Amino acid sequence: MNIKKLLSKKIHQSMIQAGIPKKYNVILRSCKIKELGHYQINGIISAAIDLNINVNDLAIKVVKYLNLKKIVSKITISKLGFINLFIKKKWLSKQINLLITSKTLGLTKKIVSENIVIDYSSPNIAKEMHVGHLRSTIIGDSIVRILSFVGHNVIKSNHIGDWGTNFGILIAFLKLNNKKLNLLLSDIEKLYKQAQKKYIEDINFAKKARLYVVKLQNKDLSCLKIWKKIVDITMDYNYQLYKKLDIKLTCFDTMGESTYNNMLSNIIIDLKKKGIAINNNGTIIIPIEGMKNIKGGLMAVIIQKKDGAYLYATTDIACIKYRYEKFKANRIIYYVDARQNQYLKQIFHIVKKAKYVSSNVKLEHHMFGMILNNKNKPFKTREGKNIKLNDLINKSILKAKNIILKKNPFLNKNMLENLSYKIGIGAIKYADLSKNRINNYIFNWDKMLSLHGNTSLYIQYAYVRAISLLKKSNVNLKNFLDLEICFINHYEFDLAISFLDFEEIILKIVNEGTPHILCNWLYKITVLFTSFYENCNILNINNKILKISRLKIVFLTSLFLKKGLYLLGIKTIKKI
Repeated sequence: MNIKKLLSKKIHQSMIQAGIPKKYNVILRSCKIKELGHYQINGIISAAIDLNINVNDLAIKVVKYLNLKKIVSKITISKLGFINLFIKKKWLSKQINLLITSKTLGLTKKIVSENIVIDYSSPNIAKEMHVGHLRSTIIGDSIVRILSFVGHNVIKSNHIGDWGTNFGILIAFLKLNNKKLNLLLSDIEKLYKQAQKKYIEDINFAKKARLYVVKLQNKDLSCLKIWKKIVDITMDYNYQLYKKLDIKLTCFDTMGESTYNNMLSNIIIDLKKKGIAINNNGTIIIPIEGMKNIKGGLMAVIIQKKDGAYLYATTDIACIKYRYEKFKANRIIYYVDARQNQYLKQIFHIVKKAKYVSSNVKLEHHMFGMILNNKNKPFKTREGKNIKLNDLINKSILKAKNIILKKNPFLNKNMLENLSYKIGIGAIKYADLSKNRINNYIFNWDKMLSLHGNTSLYIQYAYVRAISLLKKSNVNLKNFLDLEICFINHYEFDLAISFLDFEEIILKIVNEGTPHILCNWLYKITVLFTSFYENCNILNINNKILKISRLKIVFLTSLFLKKGLYLLGIKTIKKI
């Protein structure tokens, strides 16, 4: 059920009947002051001005043709020409009962299933994941859950940089120092930093490293063995982190740059043949029409160096071609930070021009901002180093444990560990997901682990209250599905009508990849439920119809909170 879409369709029909041209869209908003109505139609004013008609007269005419008797109990027109709608209690009661039996929580729109590839997380090889990988990982995971929920076939793609010069440097350094690979990832990362330093400072070592790059590309068995071991150690560590974060990424979703190696030479030949790529003094480049570089010259993407080496751009072109041909992708979405926006635009332009994907395939960069500290600087350690993601997770779990112990110092150990984990992980995810991904945001421990305000803990706690009420009531609501809901105050009504926004919220995220609007909606539901909980007697009431009505609202609240948190990748808790 998408109440705004339902109303808007009927309102648009009445606008046309009232003589307003089709081009004028319906602007329907929830009324901020409930005494004025539940929904307000705002689009009449601009139409009246353009048509040189009195606003009030046009509003009266639109209302005359409105066919909303089954849905709306009262319609009023303000002096300024706003049309206010009051939803019928009986109609809302019917919708609430339908929601209770709905397997999709009222999601009625039938989606034409598409093959959608989501490119997210993408950790570095030979390095531990740090806080900079957080946004891509958890936003991507949430979108995977939401797109799957509505019926799309989602292909998760963890694109890792498992090829190239960096491996030549590391292999050369390991061989030079006779290092065996029975190492931890943290050890490999230290060795990699030493290797990079030597590569910059030692000309002979740099030559040797480049030689090992060629050996690796030629599939030298010794090099391949070391390469595979480094990749395995890195990704085994990352899979443990994903499990800790409840991220739905496994080894089956990991597709590194090496996947596309065999395609690269043919792509170079094909792009040159099509006249898209040109030879510029031995370097193969692709000029980008309509884009200029910093100096004002024509923008160009290098796809092959003079020494024959391929670049990231070559691999990314091959990657999109592969995803289209292998997965029959209708839509490919990248969760990569905002700094890569121009680069991805160039890659998208090239693959479209080369016809490596059909013209109707949607290539999207869902960019995101940075995580900052309270001084608006990138969130790092005092020494200026990137914060390890595992350290961040452990710190959040520990902080959650301290909060729980203050409220319940005698909680048994297993329960304490379980709650600490769910609250700590939920806090990290929600703090990020609740912000518009386009913007930078300031990381704040106190806010993200608060029992008040727009936090996961506040919503998790509301869920605890809801299921506690249902358990204490000992009522089987399935026996009362036909019983009409009784609304006697605005606390019940405001909460119940808000459930009908779920489909609109979910479909908007499907189109725009903005999970923060789901967070905002869950927070709204939680605030309304808290007011309902604090102002309405639910269990100790003699009126059976009213008691069942209120329990139905509690039950739906629990369902929406649980499903909403799941779609964000956050677990519910049963007590605190």
